[in-house]
Amino acid sequence: MAWIYLTIAGIFEIIWAFAMKQSDGFTRPGPTAVTIAAMIVSFALLSLSMKSLPLGTAYTIWTGIGAIGAFLVGIFVLGEQANATRIVAALLIVSGLLLMKLSSPA
Repeated sequence: MAWIYLTIAGIFEIIWAFAMKQSDGFTRPGPTAVTIAAMIVSFALLSLSMKSLPLGTAYTIWTGIGAIGAFLVGIFVLGEQANATRIVAALLIVSGLLLMKLSSPA
């Protein structure tokens, strides 16, 4: 169950990062409210996952999901640049996440 909590927490991290971008420096109330709510959900689920997962594993996976998710949202939703260097960097992050998952308890 911890891995499910952690995965959902990572998805909410992507949501709050995108909403924060849309909040325009917290000047738009709707995206600002989404940012805060998604942060609360993300942190709560991360906390639940840490009841049974090691700190380093949980935090690394959580930030990795958020980083890769935000990278993809930036490219596919916001039209940000997708050059070879950025893609290789993202693949290295994914590789690290896979290694962290494989080296952690089930």
